[in-house]
Amino acid sequence: MRLLVVGRLNGQLSLAVKMAMSAGAKVAHVETVEAATQALRAGQGADLLMVDYDLDIAGLIATNEAERIRVPVVACGVAADAKRAGDAIRAGAKEFIPLPPEADLIAAVLAAIGDDNRPMIARDPGMEVVIKLADQIAPSEASILITGESGVGKEVMARYVHTKSRRSNKPFISVNCAAIPENLLESELFGHEKGAFTGAVARRIGKFEEASGGTLLLDEISEMDARLQAKLLRALQEREIDRVGGGKPVKVDIRVIATSNRDLAQAVREGTFREDLLYRLNVVNLRLPALRERPGDILALSEHFVKKYAAANGMPERPLSAEARRRLVAHRWPGNVRELENAMHRAVLLSSGSEIEEFAIRLPDGQPMASPPEASVARTASMAAEAVSRGFVGQTVAQVEQQLILDTLNHCVGNRTHAANILGISIRTLRNKLKEYSEAGVAVPAPQAGIGNAA
Repeated sequence: MRLLVVGRLNGQLSLAVKMAMSAGAKVAHVETVEAATQALRAGQGADLLMVDYDLDIAGLIATNEAERIRVPVVACGVAADAKRAGDAIRAGAKEFIPLPPEADLIAAVLAAIGDDNRPMIARDPGMEVVIKLADQIAPSEASILITGESGVGKEVMARYVHTKSRRSNKPFISVNCAAIPENLLESELFGHEKGAFTGAVARRIGKFEEASGGTLLLDEISEMDARLQAKLLRALQEREIDRVGGGKPVKVDIRVIATSNRDLAQAVREGTFREDLLYRLNVVNLRLPALRERPGDILALSEHFVKKYAAANGMPERPLSAEARRRLVAHRWPGNVRELENAMHRAVLLSSGSEIEEFAIRLPDGQPMASPPEASVARTASMAAEAVSRGFVGQTVAQVEQQLILDTLNHCVGNRTHAANILGISIRTLRNKLKEYSEAGVAVPAPQAGIGNAA
């Protein structure tokens, strides 16, 4: 967490800064809102602004917005003046921190807004294999593509790789390519020169330069426009960028990690993603399995989130009941780790006994989760269907038909009449098919004695 404190460091604000540093934040300081904007323009970078509410917070936010600088603001002030605190919130501040500060409150605000210290928790063998690979490649300079469904923890893995790399003491900068409009993303990535567009009143350093020496995460890169893909490819190949409106290349020293929840190979075939860019990014692929594919992680993650949100809400930490644990393991978690985290947050708030009971484990709409037997049956059926489907891949229709007919005939112990009824075809059609298979050298179950069994 990079924290930029704006205001005079006297008394209580100075104490708040010390608490933030104790909570793991890297703190910089300026005294005025003008200096804050200048620092952000110059690429100093910040994940959060903590601003004295005696300053012009509305003006600071408006200036930053005009220059396409997006950093959340937390207001702070002595005596918790309700009017000034309300004015700061209405101006765009995310939170208000009264001074003198409380260490727990400072830590909670940093965690809620920054949330960049999420641990890599893995107990399942499938996930442990991925982490072992990440440990192997982290010290290298290779570009990495992290893939997986939404919510599996791709950004957490990217931060993990960064902390294990030789660049760990340098910036980790994340850009969500899906969240920034196309016409703004170029300036966000590469920066701009003064006068490059309306509102560009000064030079602005982009994320590539801000991340120089460290790691740049391009989150959901599949959503990037084709024109920007070409510019990104050049930046990766040449290790230099062109600011918007600039005429002189700027050298950068970065390691790029990209994430996607889409099949980029399919996107290449569809013409929406450049093949050469995919090869450049995908030196190593870390595929994160869905949470349903790593059941060994469910309870470990659940216990972590219970501890986290009990502390954040000032509530006692309660263990999960046996029934609650069964429900958690039985659920398929289509939203993956993100869904599990939200569910455990709700459970912490809804529980009142000595344990977190199963009634507190609820879906986002407030409905209780299915009981374990129901959930396990559905899960088993789904997995079986998936397995069958995978078995058909690569086969022709005729091959699938043959397998189905022979499997049904075996099930009926060779009885042609019963097999034809199950398959929904006439006995004549079945006999003709079996004759074709026999002539082709395929072993056909012998008929039983009785009516309708003659081949």
